[in-house]
Amino acid sequence: MTREDLAATLEEIALLLELKGENPFKIRAYRTGADVVQQFAGDIVAKAKEGDLKGIKGIGDALQQKLHELASTGKLEYNENLRAEFPATLFDLFKIQGLGPKKIKALYESLGVDSVDRLKEVCESGEMAELSGFGKKTAEKVLEAIAFREQNADRFRLGDVAVPVAEILDFLRSHPDCLRAEAAGSYRRAKETVHDVDFLVASSNPESIIESFVSQELVSKIIAQGSTKASIYLENGLQCDLRVVSNDEFACALAYFTGSKEHNVAMRVRALERGYTLNEYRLSPKEGSEKDEPPVFESEEQLYDFLGLVYVEPELRENTGEVEAAESGDLPQLIEKENLRGTFHNHTTESDGKNTLEEMAEAAIDLGLEYLGIADHSRSSFQANGLDEKRLRSQIEEIGKLNRKFVGDGTDFRIFTGNEVDILKDGSLDFEDDLLGELDYVVASVHNAMTLSEKDMTERIIKAVSHPAVTMLGHLTGRLLLQREAYAVNVPAVIDACAETGTIIELNSNPWRLDMDWRWWKLATEKGVKCAINPDAHRTTQLDYLWFGVRLARKGWLTRNDVVNTMTREEIEELFQLDPIS
Repeated sequence: MTREDLAATLEEIALLLELKGENPFKIRAYRTGADVVQQFAGDIVAKAKEGDLKGIKGIGDALQQKLHELASTGKLEYNENLRAEFPATLFDLFKIQGLGPKKIKALYESLGVDSVDRLKEVCESGEMAELSGFGKKTAEKVLEAIAFREQNADRFRLGDVAVPVAEILDFLRSHPDCLRAEAAGSYRRAKETVHDVDFLVASSNPESIIESFVSQELVSKIIAQGSTKASIYLENGLQCDLRVVSNDEFACALAYFTGSKEHNVAMRVRALERGYTLNEYRLSPKEGSEKDEPPVFESEEQLYDFLGLVYVEPELRENTGEVEAAESGDLPQLIEKENLRGTFHNHTTESDGKNTLEEMAEAAIDLGLEYLGIADHSRSSFQANGLDEKRLRSQIEEIGKLNRKFVGDGTDFRIFTGNEVDILKDGSLDFEDDLLGELDYVVASVHNAMTLSEKDMTERIIKAVSHPAVTMLGHLTGRLLLQREAYAVNVPAVIDACAETGTIIELNSNPWRLDMDWRWWKLATEKGVKCAINPDAHRTTQLDYLWFGVRLARKGWLTRNDVVNTMTREEIEELFQLDPIS
């Protein structure tokens, strides 16, 4: 049981109660409890096990008992009984973009929609379109969402697999027969979504490693098990493949199983040109060649060096010019997580965040950051409790007080006042110029009217970034990975506009977004556009999303000089034309 497990169970109960049409106050109590569990500073799981939750605001007697049962036994009878009232397939409907509890409830009660298959039927037959509150357009959108889900059914977001990958690597590396272990494949290359995860282990006792691998608690099903290879499914459906090689084979095997296929082909061609063959285990003189046997490579770096190349970082191995750059010595020095000094796009309880301003600042300080930008939603994002003029000015004042407190305490830290201002349908901004001028910086983002034509959406965004108050553009394409496709927009045209206006483009590092896509960053940097790696954090723990942002920035060939939040606080003050806090 983890904190996340406890919170997820309470969230699910709230959802089930909503489907049943229960008292909204009861529903809210479970959602509040889930938030409290997520935000609690101490070991909430241990306290729940011990029955020591009394006095925690937001967790009443009933929730205390349920959390104790859940933490102690790993299950909750109340939740299981609620689940039993509905078909198991009903829960798949919540994964369809555009369907919330109220719509699912209406479909379930009126049309007997209890699965994605049945949902598809009522969309295609016209039954949904005739249902009050839906219509033909809604049915078409739902069908599109179902098709999108089917296309991506066997894929996982990078953020979904990071924790289990780390756990499996720790497990493998702790095995007494493991000499070395790494995750390979698209996960190591930092692709935004992955189909499966490849693991590679060096060992002289592969059978022992394989047996331990398939016996992990995380395993839900063994797909295949051999003497040096095995495949398993985790409980979340992720396929994990393990290959065990000798220590002498490890470097070549790691390079091969990291990929990409296209990069591997380029490497094999390069080896052949030098009289060698390269496969997943070794580099050898090709048949008929008079070349001597190459040395045993202890690392990938030695393999690349032998082939006359500077080492290519895994994130770059997509055959997009990295081999040529490695030959000429023109590979960039990629950004590292340690280079980040702060970040800008973050939310608090003033809009739809789960932590207060002060809590967010304290979490940033604990991470070793020098500054934090707060960019709560603007007034038009009513669904996210967006701030109106009065509330925003009040927040500006509160940030000022907290900054002066930091100065008085000798805390070397600053909060920058910002706002995530909605780009309205016509490209205008959600606040008047005088209020925007009171902010340290402005993040401009699209949150509605996402079905515009490419021409209209592009013109809308270009108009916004041309406004002198806009500092950076948030999540450029609006995509939600594996859930919602990007809206139609001419990305190169937007990049050109940002280059002309000096507007920073955000790399939104929330693993559901990772937007702007890594494939566009080389073009952006060629045009002189700067990047801001922002976690779009809605709670303190989500500041850790910066890690995903750095990985995708590296994949986009970005250096520390391309990213503004590698700058010192003083440099940011100069960039934003601000006076130091005194």
